[in-house]
Amino acid sequence: MLTKAYIPYGGYYSSPFARWQGSLANENAIVLGANTAKRWMESKNLDPKMLEYLFLGITVGQHYVFYGSTWAAHLLGAGHIPGVTLMQACSTSTTCIFQAASGVETGLYTHPFVLAVDRCSNGPHTVWPNPKGPGGQVESEDWVMDHFGFDPSAKNAMIQTAENVAAENGITREECDAVALRRYQQYTDGLEDDRAFQKRYMFPVEVQVSKKKISTIEEDEGVMETTEEGLSRLKPLLPNGVHTFGAQTHPADGNIGMLVTTRDRAKELSKDPAVEVQVLSYGYHRAKSGFMAAAVVPACRMALEKAGVDIADAKVIKTHNPFSANDIFMAKEFGIDVMGFNNYGSSIVFGHPQGPTAGRCIIEGIEEAAMAGGGYVLFGGCAAGDTAGALLLKVG
Repeated sequence: MLTKAYIPYGGYYSSPFARWQGSLANENAIVLGANTAKRWMESKNLDPKMLEYLFLGITVGQHYVFYGSTWAAHLLGAGHIPGVTLMQACSTSTTCIFQAASGVETGLYTHPFVLAVDRCSNGPHTVWPNPKGPGGQVESEDWVMDHFGFDPSAKNAMIQTAENVAAENGITREECDAVALRRYQQYTDGLEDDRAFQKRYMFPVEVQVSKKKISTIEEDEGVMETTEEGLSRLKPLLPNGVHTFGAQTHPADGNIGMLVTTRDRAKELSKDPAVEVQVLSYGYHRAKSGFMAAAVVPACRMALEKAGVDIADAKVIKTHNPFSANDIFMAKEFGIDVMGFNNYGSSIVFGHPQGPTAGRCIIEGIEEAAMAGGGYVLFGGCAAGDTAGALLLKVG
């Protein structure tokens, strides 16, 4: 359990998430993320020179990713600092935040910055030499779609892991559709009063359309209206499966940024010093092969147990569970109402840019807890390779 690591209230942002092959499809995710973080810091009157270390989370290769963290630091105005580039599929943000908090806990640094960026659109195609192939042919892979469709360990697609958990636990198509509809309704709650909730944390991105024109994206792009009737008309993605396109997430593009620091500095940097956000604990797990959806529960249990907290004490629960069955399984295992968490939506609705997804969910959880007067915030999310990461925070 950590005791010294805090996040300044308001010391974070999430960009809008843009649909696959949408407005951000041609932007280098590192450049876009660093430029967005720089503009965000300027809007908060924060000097990038105060930063000491950068955790860059990214899962989809971009030009110059070899230089990842140091290039991003240079672009956001902190070219004096080193950093690390971290890839852990959908758990990337979770682990970056925890690693930054661990550094603060040990006194290694006071002002690390987490920047998680990804662009699923126009994913790179890697070509590998195969000298032993006929005529020296090459081997290739699509960095995004091939990886969604095949785990070399489990020998299956990601959606198959959710179907495996659903079959083993008797989860039905009707349950999955009901959760998908509920998540959409929760998401629309965040749009009320001219997007009042989203505006608490969302920061626009700017795209250079031409030499004289800049396009500003201020809200999510690609959210599909969901209705009970519409869901019922969709066909399962796999034969005899329980998931349709409506009951799973979709690839997207976006980025998030977050400051992690000491309690005293968090108060100084906070938009409301009366609100404290403490990073308490982290959990992880790897489920049996081909059962990724089951990994989130033990990861969350680890995070809760390390802090001596019961899930019943969590004021806010947020998940990155890209398939409805994941949330249903988690709710059954913990004995909680599947319709009662992920308020204001989840990645099933607003999409999944990989690296930044968990970060946005955590940020939304902080804001929800602050609105509710404080409490524990539990985040849990699955990740490729039948793994999961969890983070427990306390908003007070």
